[in-house]
Amino acid sequence: MSLYKKIIRPILIQFDAESIHKFTFSCFRIFQKIEPVRSLFSALFNTKHPNLERRLFGLTFPNPVGLAAGLDKNAEAFDILGSMGFGFIEIGTLTPKGQEGNPKPRLFRFVNDKAIVNRMGFNNDGVLEAVERLKKKKTKVIIGGNIGKNKVTPNELASDDYINCFEALYPYVDYFVVNVSSPNTPNLRALQDKEPLKNILNKLMSLNKIKSKKKPILLKIAPDLNEAQLDDIVEIVTDTKIAGIVATNTTISREGLHYPQEEIDAVGAGGLSGRPLKEKSTEVIRYIHQKSNGSIPIIGVGGIMTAQDALDKIDAGASLVQIYTGFIYSGPSLIKDINKALIARSVNQ
Repeated sequence: MSLYKKIIRPILIQFDAESIHKFTFSCFRIFQKIEPVRSLFSALFNTKHPNLERRLFGLTFPNPVGLAAGLDKNAEAFDILGSMGFGFIEIGTLTPKGQEGNPKPRLFRFVNDKAIVNRMGFNNDGVLEAVERLKKKKTKVIIGGNIGKNKVTPNELASDDYINCFEALYPYVDYFVVNVSSPNTPNLRALQDKEPLKNILNKLMSLNKIKSKKKPILLKIAPDLNEAQLDDIVEIVTDTKIAGIVATNTTISREGLHYPQEEIDAVGAGGLSGRPLKEKSTEVIRYIHQKSNGSIPIIGVGGIMTAQDALDKIDAGASLVQIYTGFIYSGPSLIKDINKALIARSVNQ
């Protein structure tokens, strides 16, 4: 058992989830400025092997294990997180204007099920604050920019918010992810419907085409879509010619939680992540991969708590994977475990 699981995590979970997140990131901001600390983390957790490299979207990823959006919302700790062995870091979700998000409490742990429920609501400092931090980037870690709309922006004007974020982040990130699938912004998931989604993606792709260097644009989808909706997504991705899909976001379902119903109900609304999401997310990946005949690159995320979970996502059709809740429960040793499993598999094949 790692030091993190044995000592650090038991201490951290004694405190309010959002408060300890803020404390952790304040530490990260300090560590990030100290090159020897970044080097130490790199020595402890980085796994390098030529068989780990992945060439996708015109980018070369040193390994296929990334950090999902939601943890480093404000681009505060990407350099230190990159030194922990991640092949890429996705910041955000960012909106044009900073916003507080939903009222607290809004982040809840279900420790026995290795799960988290959040209804953060795109709380962030705004895209321009993130840009200022990205300008100070010290490492070569690949950065993805996850973009969304402000809560007060009506859906019919949503494309303006996505365009605003795209233009601001364009010089500083390596790829984009359009987030229309968070369950925590009112009516946001309605943007997954065919016409509004095509409108947003086509506008972004038109802007992308006139840039000197095109950046990959991906779409993040919910795990709660039915097969007909997933068919629409495959059609939209094919028609708009975006680079790929991130599957999946959190779920509004509470299936897989082994807690008294009154405890689950007391938490209220929000997106569930972690182990209970694993199978649902993997099935969405498998469906899209099969429906598209493997033509759509997929970043698999949702319930990756072990190295085998990551391998299952890849076997289902994912080219890259991302972790979030697994990182919170297992620490950076999970990244190392996944990469070691991938090396072992490649050597033995």
